[in-house]
Amino acid sequence: MEELNSQLDKQLDFIIELDRLKGVYRQALVKSDKNRFENSAEHSWHITLTSHILHEYAVENVNISRVMCMLLIHDIVEIDAGDLFAFSDEQSLIEQGNKEVAAAKRIFGLLPEKQFQIFNQLWLEFEEAETVDARFAKAMDSVLPLLQNMRNSGGSWARHKVKKSQVLKRNRFLDGLAPKLWLYVCSQIEHAVNQGWLIDE
Repeated sequence: MEELNSQLDKQLDFIIELDRLKGVYRQALVKSDKNRFENSAEHSWHITLTSHILHEYAVENVNISRVMCMLLIHDIVEIDAGDLFAFSDEQSLIEQGNKEVAAAKRIFGLLPEKQFQIFNQLWLEFEEAETVDARFAKAMDSVLPLLQNMRNSGGSWARHKVKKSQVLKRNRFLDGLAPKLWLYVCSQIEHAVNQGWLIDE
């Protein structure tokens, strides 16, 4: 009974810690709520549901349950590391990566050992983006902000003067994995350039 209580205590500590993700704000704007900044917990929920809806467009075998789990946990590290704008400079991205590795060990480490290993490995798989599941998860993490920006006059792209090449690179995981979605994204990016929301260099 004591061992069960200890395990439950760890799990509950982790669950309560997750509440802090609601206070981490991103550069994306919530148009439907007076253009306030989106928080990372909202983002995680939204891309998880997006992946479930759009996974039929993947031409490779995607395990959608694993993808959804990846997307639900991928930003938990921001509780410690904070959110960094996706189009920040290379050095900032490297520094952020180091912070996130340490954050993953601390936060997932609140869980019992077996669950720590599962969550940490799944998070690392997402970050490395080498498996089909991880590449599809990365694609969903990128395509939703594109949809949000396209329906908000460029949103964070226009505000930060983002380049067309940066958005193409960020959405590259769709190329070959979900060809119809990739074609759609490319057409949207061209439209954004024509509207002056993205810089065409």
